[in-house]
This record gives sequence, structure tokens and C-alpha cells, in this order.
Amino acid sequence: MAALKYAGMDDTDSEDELPPGWEERSTTDGWVYYANHEEMKTQWEHPKTGKKKRCAGALPYGWEQETDDKGQIIYVDHINKRRTYFDPRQAFTVEDVQLKPKRFDGNSSALEVLHGRDLSDRLVLVTGANSGIGFETARSFALHGAHVILACRNQSRAIKAARLITEEWSKARVEAMTLDLASLRSVREFAEIFKARKLPLHVLVCNAAVCTQPWRLTEDGLESTFQICHLAHFYLVQLLLDVLRLSAPARVVVVSSESHRFTDLVDTCGKVDLNLLSPPQKQYWSMLAYNRAKLCNLLFSSELNRRMSPFGVTCNALHPGNMMYTSIHRSWWLMTLLFTLARPFTKSMQQGAATTVYCAVAPELEGIGGMYFNNCFRCLPSPQAQDTTAALSLWELSERLIQERSTPPSGARTL
Repeated sequence: MAALKYAGMDDTDSEDELPPGWEERSTTDGWVYYANHEEMKTQWEHPKTGKKKRCAGALPYGWEQETDDKGQIIYVDHINKRRTYFDPRQAFTVEDVQLKPKRFDGNSSALEVLHGRDLSDRLVLVTGANSGIGFETARSFALHGAHVILACRNQSRAIKAARLITEEWSKARVEAMTLDLASLRSVREFAEIFKARKLPLHVLVCNAAVCTQPWRLTEDGLESTFQICHLAHFYLVQLLLDVLRLSAPARVVVVSSESHRFTDLVDTCGKVDLNLLSPPQKQYWSMLAYNRAKLCNLLFSSELNRRMSPFGVTCNALHPGNMMYTSIHRSWWLMTLLFTLARPFTKSMQQGAATTVYCAVAPELEGIGGMYFNNCFRCLPSPQAQDTTAALSLWELSERLIQERSTPPSGARTL
């Protein structure tokens, strides 16, 4: 106490109260430092307690961080129309201690998973992002600063979805690009346009899917559910592998489903059977086609991670959640009726997107892939989905189907 008295630091009532001539400030990333105006110096440690602190969480709702003409950080309160150099988060500083990652579950929302995250240095590409889980995934990323590309078949709906996000936050960086997964030509053209822009790609979310579709062949001569849910995404990833590697660490997130547990893909020889994936009309059942496509997602995810993780590109698959009301079942009136009746008991789209964004940004998953998640928890997929021989067979079959139907453009990788 004698030393504090000598230094003029004993005249405050609180241990955390600053002595005369001192000011508390914060850096752009939330760390608190202390300025001594009498001695014209700064330091990280509190002048009395010797502790380091940081600002807790994100800025309060309605606040935004900007830089003035002199390069100093300024905080703008849009609700009360005022500006200040004081970081409002300094009222809720916490000591510099190692915090355990917060656990999320089936009740968590995508915005909760991303709370406090600054993604302004990330570019995220989401397929099927104009509605449902894909839209909430893209929206959540964009509202946290990421540059988000909505890759969708219907350009007008994608533009409308992008507009909804920018209306919510005027500084959101979100744009729409045309991608029709029912056409390998469209996938190739999309990749060529994207790569010509010389953009990075930190997160690729393979979200688009169809379910309970009536039987039809795509322009490439394959059953539509199989091509849209699996093969076109496989081709898209192949075409963008170079960009992902240059952007490493990068992540690929594949949205699968628990319905993968109710089917198999291999024949009596243990090879993946194309007749099961793209059956003739007489052997087609829409729900079974969806189940098989979702099993393809898991096999593809594990094999992609095995091949690309040494280069800094990881891949994980997920189930977005049970009993979720989406438009994916719009092709079957009975399923639409059942989900309409169950809607009061279903998860929201924000909750459905939570596991997707968790797999895309969770710090504890950095460099880790080849796993399957449900409600933000790792779980074991079916034994069929863990079959490494089937995963390799599906990969080789997918490569052959693409090679037979297209000439890869320059820059496409074959692994």
C-alpha cells in the first residue's frame, strides 16, 4: 500500500478504478490497454491490478465500429444517433483467461453459433442459398462480415434473397450467381466465371438438394436427385480445388441427412452400383433416391477429406436436424401436408443452419475433417457411410460419369 500511496494510486474506492491521469482504451480486436497521459505511455496491464482484459463479445445491437479521418477508432450508436471514442464493450470487460468453447445443441441458432465472430476476411459460397437452410446459412455469414456468394438455379430468387440480406444490413457483402446443378455444363460455366474473378474461397457449403422428386433425367442423362444432390457438387468441388488449396485453411461442408442410414449403394462385389444411384423409371422411388444421394454425400465427404486434408482443405458432413419445415418436399403433396401439420413442432431455419455454420467456422474443428455432425455434436454415421472401399468406388464412378459427359476446362484438378 505504501508503494501505491507514493505513486498516487491509493485515492480510489475500487480496485479496478483508474488513478488520475490514466485512461482505458481498446484495440480493434477488443483488447483493452491503458494510456498514461502524464507520462505519455501505454501498457496492456491495469496500473493497479496488473491484470490484462479484453472486451467481451460483440458490440451491442445498433453499434458499429468505424475509423475517423485521423485513423482513430470511433463507435457509432445508430439507434441514439451519437458517436464516441469509448468502446461500449468496455463496460463488460473480462480478464484474459483461457475460455472453453461454448457447446451448442439442437436449440442453438446459426446466429448464436457465430455470435461475436468477425468473418470479414472470409469468402463463403453456399449452393441453394435463396431459401430455407441455405438462405439462413448465407444470411448468418453475411451479417457477420463474410463475403457471401449465393449459388442458385433461379437467378431472380437469388437476387431477391441477396436484397433481403442487404436490407437487414446495408454493409453486407452478398451477391448472387447462377448455378444449375441439374446441368454439368452450368456447373462448369459457374466455376469458370468464379475462377476468372481471382477470388479466394475459404468455405464451400454444398447445401442444395431436392427430395421426393418425380422421376426425370437431367440433360446429362442421369436421374435428377442423384445428380443435384451428389454428382454436380462433386464436380463443383473438383473444379474449385485449386482455389480451395490456395485459400487454405479452407473448409468444405456437405449437408447430408440421417436418412442415409436407411439404404446401401454397393452390389454383391462391394462396388457402388450406378443402377441404384440412377435407376430406370420402373425401379424408381423418390424417397429411396434421396436416401441414397444423402449416403453419397457422406462417402464423398470422407474421401474428399482424406485426399485434401494434407493440403489444408478439410471436409465434414452434417445432418441439419430432425423435423424441420423446409420447401425441399414441395414436389410431393403428401409430404407437404404432413410437414404443414407438424410445423408448430419443427425446428426453425435458423436452428437448422446452426450445424452448418458450426462446421464451417468452429475453432475447435480447425484442421479436423472426415466427421459427421448432428445438432452441432459429432456422431457416428451408418456402417455403410464408414465403408472406405465404397467411398473410393463412388469417387471413381463420379469421376468416370463426369469424364464421359464433359471435357474438363483448364485448371480442373483430378485427384
